Amino acid sequence: MASIQAIPKTNRLLAALPIEAQQLMLAGCELIELRLADVLDNRGDTMRYVYFPIDSVISLVMPIHGDSGLGVGLIGNEGMLGTPLLLGIDVAPFHAVIQKAGSVLRMAVPAFLHELEQNPTLLQLLKYYLHVVMSQLVQTSSCHRYHLIEARLARLLLMIRDRVHTDTFHFTQELLSQLLGVRRVGVTKAAGSLQKKKLIGYSRGNVRIYDVSGLEATSCSCYQTDKETYNRILHC
Repeated sequence: MASIQAIPKTNRLLAALPIEAQQLMLAGCELIELRLADVLDNRGDTMRYVYFPIDSVISLVMPIHGDSGLGVGLIGNEGMLGTPLLLGIDVAPFHAVIQKAGSVLRMAVPAFLHELEQNPTLLQLLKYYLHVVMSQLVQTSSCHRYHLIEARLARLLLMIRDRVHTDTFHFTQELLSQLLGVRRVGVTKAAGSLQKKKLIGYSRGNVRIYDVSGLEATSCSCYQTDKETYNRILHC
């Protein structure tokens, strides 16, 4: 396990805390490295840990009729996995799977609940974050229902970019189809359209964003709505 004190505090939620509260949280965390496809929780599991991503990305997946399921959210260093605990619920509502390998800060649930009891600033911040998560889930549901695949793919690629902090990343067609709730052929057509517009390059799961502003213009309004909600509520 790496030294907590040796790492940059790059989780935005933790970085938003006053320095004393940050130090208390970090003292209760361990820094671990997670691999692609590691499962953190299955739906219905009793949660043992909360996770604060540093440079990894977690996808939230709702299983549907035995299929691979529908992707309903992404968590990067802007957030945390484990928000149901704020409501007194320790059961995971979704599958939580690592979609980009990297580091996370992990805290055991009893230690996390203790910090919530002792630290009203932490509790209030995470209540704000819970509101943001609920808003984003509703936004994603509406997006799946009403917006065209190309606009949704543009939004998703921008969301991934925001969390991996680079214009180049690897996300398979299977994963993109799961996160968009469409068949692979739909992803192929939408990605081909974005390539023709010279907004992205896409080959064998390797994505390169060439034109961020153009991709934002092509994206549905949900992308900006999510960002504005996060910034307005959390101020971090």
